[in-house]
Amino acid sequence: MTERNRPQQTTGGSLALPAEMRAMVFDGPGRPLKPVRLPVPRPGDGEVLIRVDVCGVCRTDLHLVDGELPDPLPAVIPGHEIVGRIVAVGARVAALGFPHLQPGGRVGVGWLAATCGLCRFCREGHENLCERALFTGYTHHGGYAEYHLADAGFVYPLDVALDDAHAAPLLCAGLIGYRSYRMIGDALVVGLYGFGAAAHILCQLMVAEGRRVHAFTRPGDQAAQAFARRLGAVWAGDSTEMPPEPLDAALIFAPVGALVPAALKAVRPGGRVICGGIHMSDIPGFAYRDLWAERTIQSVANLTRADADAFLGRARQLSLATHVTPFGLEEANAALDALRRGQLQGAAVLVIGEGEDR
Repeated sequence: MTERNRPQQTTGGSLALPAEMRAMVFDGPGRPLKPVRLPVPRPGDGEVLIRVDVCGVCRTDLHLVDGELPDPLPAVIPGHEIVGRIVAVGARVAALGFPHLQPGGRVGVGWLAATCGLCRFCREGHENLCERALFTGYTHHGGYAEYHLADAGFVYPLDVALDDAHAAPLLCAGLIGYRSYRMIGDALVVGLYGFGAAAHILCQLMVAEGRRVHAFTRPGDQAAQAFARRLGAVWAGDSTEMPPEPLDAALIFAPVGALVPAALKAVRPGGRVICGGIHMSDIPGFAYRDLWAERTIQSVANLTRADADAFLGRARQLSLATHVTPFGLEEANAALDALRRGQLQGAAVLVIGEGEDR
């Protein structure tokens, strides 16, 4: 952040905000993100303004820029793994009674930006299915910018023992991985298809809980397989291989529809195949015998604030680690390309601000 754009402390304790901020904007599939300068937004009722220190780079961002997600917000700022500090709060935020919603508080923002709170899904505790939900970095501006305006009700206290860069992947890779993980019940032998940002976090959690993890990677990706074994996987191999023992459940994070029939063949009778991504290529046809014997396939749609509360609590208890590759804000296109090419271990993050603990 330049000196001209750095917020200055006033004698009254509030922050005098700069007029402009740097941001990266998506304005159409097949085009690189465009660096722009935009006015710094001011929080309205029930909103907080966050100075973004780090924003993780998620595969969903890649689906957005590749045109695989329909109807994004025009000229949207991507990014939904946001770590930063609150610099301003709107009217009525104090009435929410949350101590983390104070200027200077370290907070995180994830994929779910807002819900209606009134529909059947919201009332029944399934806000992840709200038909009027907004999603950070897709239908609501995200964190590839110096500042982010968020609904105060969807901002999480971030008191995990990780610096900003290493905390950022928890806010989507960790959260969606955890929601997927809760769907496998008491499965002991678990396969992870696609050993990227979500799987490398989830592997640690499962190993800590005594589960046997089998990691499946792109064919020939020996570096990723070695990475999985270092994190505790009992076996790691190509996604075209069968594991050395039948799986109780398989979690698919790679956006490859052909992995669904492969995973069905790998799970035992009664086993579960969970598809954890927001987008996947078409699933090819497969024989009914591969689904038979009460095997199931289930998708994971978004996440809830309850998922975030539960997962961040587990992250604090277990001291989960993340492996990150840092990029600058203007290097967002390079980070996305590295993700597209499978050149990352763990996750990429954009280092934007000047967090207090880096």
